[in-house]
Amino acid sequence: MHIHILGICGTFMGGAAILARQLGHTVTGCDANVYPPMSTLLESQGIEIIQGYDPSQLNPAPDLVVVGNAMSRGNPCVEYVLNNNLRYTSGPQWLQEILLHDRWVLAVAGTHGKTTTASMLAWILEDCGYQPGFLVGGVLGNFGVSARLGESMFFVVEADEYDSAFFDKRSKFVHYRPRTLVMNNLEFDHADIFDDLKAIQRQFHHLVRTVPGNGRILAPKNVDNIQQTLDMGCWSELEYTGEDGHWQALKLVADGSQFEVFLEGELAGVVSWDLVGDHNVSNAMMAIAAARHVGVTADLACESLATFINTKRRLELKGEVNGIKVYDDFAHHPTAVELTLGGLRAKVENERILAVLEPRSNTMKLGVHKQDLAPALQAADEVYIFQPDTIPWSVEEIASACSQPATTDCDLTALVAKIAASAKPGDNILVMSNGGFGGIHDKLLAALAEKSE
Repeated sequence: MHIHILGICGTFMGGAAILARQLGHTVTGCDANVYPPMSTLLESQGIEIIQGYDPSQLNPAPDLVVVGNAMSRGNPCVEYVLNNNLRYTSGPQWLQEILLHDRWVLAVAGTHGKTTTASMLAWILEDCGYQPGFLVGGVLGNFGVSARLGESMFFVVEADEYDSAFFDKRSKFVHYRPRTLVMNNLEFDHADIFDDLKAIQRQFHHLVRTVPGNGRILAPKNVDNIQQTLDMGCWSELEYTGEDGHWQALKLVADGSQFEVFLEGELAGVVSWDLVGDHNVSNAMMAIAAARHVGVTADLACESLATFINTKRRLELKGEVNGIKVYDDFAHHPTAVELTLGGLRAKVENERILAVLEPRSNTMKLGVHKQDLAPALQAADEVYIFQPDTIPWSVEEIASACSQPATTDCDLTALVAKIAASAKPGDNILVMSNGGFGGIHDKLLAALAEKSE
């Protein structure tokens, strides 16, 4: 088939494109913003990408149009598809019908940690000889790609709660029908499509309803938002992680770089790895528990995690100049900001942390959670906040609520200069954004290098 993908450069749609190509289809696509690394990754797979939405790209008509969830009515390509009665579907529905139906699907859901936990799980299965397929919203460190078909019946998918398409407002994960489901956590997010927490819980419960009776759900113990969701009805095996759960972790080092794993009170394995932070210990517990459902013993899973390379943009060291380290992280929700900072604080102990934040998610644009950002930034010694022109409120509201020195600027060059002026050898600069942030990492490294000359 010739499959044409609208919105191909998103992490999910790009991954779906790679899978379609590996299945032998001719794949083309378009997007408003065609840029690396996704554009180069797709082109390396023999996928032609068109910049923009001129409907002439749909003539002659492809066999199927896969519509990304960023596409809305009024988009020229969307209107052409509808007016000319072209065959179309959503990315998640295509994935389920063409690829997932005959696989043992291991789905990782939750407000935070989906990409990292799914990456850990895929690596455990790979390292233990399972040769899984996967589709994850980031480039997996151990694999160098975000998606592949795999050589076995097992398929790991990052199960996103965002909507499927303009014509299907159910969460993407409702399509995946997992046999193994990880529910990492559940908080209010995506305020652009969900009215409140209950609306998200309802979608999560739709997901719970799709897990078969001989399937297994893994969830953290004593998390009210998840327990309330499960109390709406659960028909599958259930295992809990955390205090009073089936699975528990005991940190041997404060930063979480070494910890013991217990199953039903018995020591099951020890993890010694390069990652830090309590959130990654929790992510690892979920990955180990999920892998056990398909037959990987906990001790082998622990050994596999010793060679796990985290996904890009998860506390990723971008460079070091004159003893000043610059880190990049995807964190944009207050909980993720707090967890990432906490992990770095445990790693660097008393060294200074300069936190740099760009509030740019759809939820942030609406001003949801803004009152929670200052407390989330508490572990930083200094805070720098960029004022994007896309948000209608002032980031000064966050800065004025911070207990430590906090600086804001709407000019990226000026903000970089302020950070570079303050940074001293031994400092750690942590940049947090769910976008490219105007290439701030390279600009910071360049400014630091200029300063040290």
